[in-house]
Amino acid sequence: MTQEPAEPKQPTFDGPPLSLEEELAAARAAAEGGDQDAPSIETVNESLRDGLNRCPKCGSTDVRLRGSTGMLVCLFCRNEWQEARVEEEFGLGEGIDTLEGTVVASGAQDIQADVADVLTFKCEACGAEVVVDTKSSLNARCHWCRHTLNVNQQIPNGAVPDAVLPFRLTKDEAVEKIREFASSRRLFAHRRFKKEFVPENVLGVYLPYLVIDARAETEYWGKGEVQTRRWTEKQGDNRVTYYAADVYQVHRQVAFTVDDLTVEGSSERAQIGPANTNNIINTILPFDTKNAVRWNASYLVGFTSEKRDLNVDAVTPVLEDQLLSIGRSQVRGSLGRFDRGVRWEQEKVDVAGSRWVSMYLPVWLYSYQQESNGLLHYIAVNARTGETMGSIPVSQPRLVLAAFTVGTFLEGIAGAILVATA
Repeated sequence: MTQEPAEPKQPTFDGPPLSLEEELAAARAAAEGGDQDAPSIETVNESLRDGLNRCPKCGSTDVRLRGSTGMLVCLFCRNEWQEARVEEEFGLGEGIDTLEGTVVASGAQDIQADVADVLTFKCEACGAEVVVDTKSSLNARCHWCRHTLNVNQQIPNGAVPDAVLPFRLTKDEAVEKIREFASSRRLFAHRRFKKEFVPENVLGVYLPYLVIDARAETEYWGKGEVQTRRWTEKQGDNRVTYYAADVYQVHRQVAFTVDDLTVEGSSERAQIGPANTNNIINTILPFDTKNAVRWNASYLVGFTSEKRDLNVDAVTPVLEDQLLSIGRSQVRGSLGRFDRGVRWEQEKVDVAGSRWVSMYLPVWLYSYQQESNGLLHYIAVNARTGETMGSIPVSQPRLVLAAFTVGTFLEGIAGAILVATA
């Protein structure tokens, strides 16, 4: 079920600026102005509403992620802890086989284009006002009392998700992975890339994803062929092989569920174009999303992040394409008798129920822009599993020389074989 968002309340500029709580209240009222019966999951972390993520032991706000453990650590008393896993906290691993309609968690609700990215916090410690631009950061230090302020409220601009999967690999481990990847391809790498390659410039970034549970049924119609005869005829100096086959109408139908299907929440990352190699990010999937924890902006201290800018409606066609692909895989085992294969001519998907959660997933990213053609190359490391993939600029002369060398070598081997057998 989709709903048209209500007209958002416009802030007034006649008097003093609205406080953060007033802005958020207005945004929530606008977002809730539609269908009150629309199914949703409320994931706001109520304990962090004031923007101060305090250590539960000493109360300090100087908190950040310890990558080697995936735990939050207080830099004052060294206490370590972590937020609850969303799988258990909100029952996200349950009820997939009974899903009905479209259930959207609060952090994955539709983005309102005119909700401001720049927020003004009132520091609860000293009363000072601190500005945070959510386009580039979800943390800021109060310039008076030095407390760390965090954006934990789920404002409808796509900046704050429902959950976060913490970094596990450290930067040193990521640098080593990237160095190994590039070294194995140095033979054909462009000379300038080898000269300017500095893996220490790798950056840790949280990328926005929509994580989906779904219950679906797919149907396929097509033609399958069973070979009945095969023969070869001579035509001049050539021999041509022919076959005869019986052709059958084929229909298959399958019902299934999917758990934690991940789809990009950023239109820029989902766009595969000639100017970049964004598709590299998909090659380091999957992430262990079952270990994602409840949102706490302290996990982002020291890292960058990208906002989600795609709504559920925009991503639904991608979900349907992936469900059709999964369904084709499911029915493949029943097509063994068609030894000439099956050509699907029509297909259909019915999504009986789906559940959508917005999540930040961790990636170590190294980028290099090729000067000759402007192509932006990436080497990406899955910051949970260490899976690494990327692209590097290739030296065309080296590639041609290698192909020529290999061809000459193979010709030499073929000639030696012919001499030996003469």
